[in-house]
Amino acid sequence: MKEITIKTSKRNQFVDITEHVKEAVTKSDIKDGFCIVYCPHTTAAITVNEGADPSVAKDILKKLNLLIPENENYSHAEGNSDSHIKASLVGCSQTIPVSNGELSLGTWQSIYFCEFDGPRERKFLIQLK
Repeated sequence: MKEITIKTSKRNQFVDITEHVKEAVTKSDIKDGFCIVYCPHTTAAITVNEGADPSVAKDILKKLNLLIPENENYSHAEGNSDSHIKASLVGCSQTIPVSNGELSLGTWQSIYFCEFDGPRERKFLIQLK
C-alpha cells in the first residue's frame, strides 16, 4: 500500500491525483488487477470524472454547494456538516482496473481527491491487487 500526502488550498476543491496513482501503478509489479484509491477522511472523497476540461470539476462543486450549503442550521457543532454530507455522497474510494500495467481510465477520465473542508493537509491510500 502507498500513502500520499497532499495539501489543499480551498474549502471545496478537486485535486487531480491521476499522476500520483499512475506512478504507483508503474512502480508496482501489477500487470493486470485492480487499483483502489481510498480517502481516510470523513470530509473528503475520491471520484473519477472528466479531466480534460477543468470546468467540469468546477460545475460539480458548484452544484454540490447549491444542493448542500455550508450554513443550513445543521446539528453538528464543528460547523462542517455540509462537508460530511458531500463526502458521503461522493464516496471514500474508487476502484480502477489495471490492464497491461496501466490504469484502464477512459480517454477523458481523471482521478480526483475531493476536498470539502479545507484547506488542509490530507492523505490518500493506493492499494494494488
